[in-house]
Amino acid sequence: MRSPLPLTSILVKPAGPDCNLRCRYCFYLEKADYFHRTAGHRMSDEILEAMIRQTLAGCRGGVSFGWQGGEPTLMGLDFFKKAVAFQEQYGRGLQVSNGLQTNGILLDEQWAAFLARYRFLVGLSLDGPEHVHDHYRRTAADGPTWKQVSDRAAMLLKKGVEVNAISVVSDYSVHYPEEIYTYFKSAGLTFMQFIPCVELDPDHPTEAAPFAVDPSAFGTFLTTLFDLWWDDFDGIRPTTSIRYFEALFHAYVEAPPAMCTLQQECGTYIVVEHTGDVFSCDFYVDDDHRLGNVMEGDLAAMLNSPRQRNFGKKKGIRHDDCQQCEWLTYCWGGCPKDRLNNPAGDGLSRLCPAYRMLLSHAHERMSGLAEEWKKANGWDT
Repeated sequence: MRSPLPLTSILVKPAGPDCNLRCRYCFYLEKADYFHRTAGHRMSDEILEAMIRQTLAGCRGGVSFGWQGGEPTLMGLDFFKKAVAFQEQYGRGLQVSNGLQTNGILLDEQWAAFLARYRFLVGLSLDGPEHVHDHYRRTAADGPTWKQVSDRAAMLLKKGVEVNAISVVSDYSVHYPEEIYTYFKSAGLTFMQFIPCVELDPDHPTEAAPFAVDPSAFGTFLTTLFDLWWDDFDGIRPTTSIRYFEALFHAYVEAPPAMCTLQQECGTYIVVEHTGDVFSCDFYVDDDHRLGNVMEGDLAAMLNSPRQRNFGKKKGIRHDDCQQCEWLTYCWGGCPKDRLNNPAGDGLSRLCPAYRMLLSHAHERMSGLAEEWKKANGWDT
């Protein structure tokens, strides 16, 4: 039997699916229909306090709060000041960290001072240079947003806030890996995350959405990006950070990957919505994956509940091609939602061809780097 998992990471959606933009590829706005019973999608102070109290009571040593949406800054700065105050009240002796994923539009210098003071890691939704970003990241009136977001990035960096660029890879942006990478570097955004868009067409659910990335094109995107990342190494140390490659490298040094998509099982974190409802995963906010409510149950117990354990184990039910694949122990079949979003309906990840392409391309260099890294860090004894 699996030992009880501690609460090490919790994803919070304090404003639910509400957002001040209308990005054409967003998958979470539709959750407004799921939460139609609530008049306003805003987390109350009572739910906020109960969630933080339970999280800190159920962790061991440290925990990370990830604040997402929708757009979490719609809650206002005072809400996050209360969150930090509750963390200080209930988290004495614990290492508490915070991450804020935001489109950046509502951020100002007061926000920046707060985020710097409390060392929030900001994941800024910025797809790339102007023509890439503005292709899909639009306002409700279909206006562009790049200028505002790029200005916010510069402001945050100037104020000493740690910023990651979060870039959604779509059918359009997949053709510009070098331009996107070079743009981020020039903007001082040397920490980068790339999220492939694999949504189904809501009007034709057996087909990929028109903005979804093609697997073959995404494979070329990844291999090009890998070469750019690799060419910028200083000895055995990268000078830019690309989250997926670094998480993948963990597998090469036989360490747990720092991304759930690369882990052998799912279910190692939970999601708390604005209502206090708790779910198995960000991509499974539905009745089948509802674990309870923070005002009626205990978060640590929900994380270790039979329903959550069963959810985690389902990742291990893989296609025969996965079971026989030489790369299985590096990707473990990828994120299960990419299997559901595969129009082929064969149980394989839609992005399998892309990851096979990347691993074939990068394996020799990653293996060599792992050996050098182990020697440099005394792991080869």
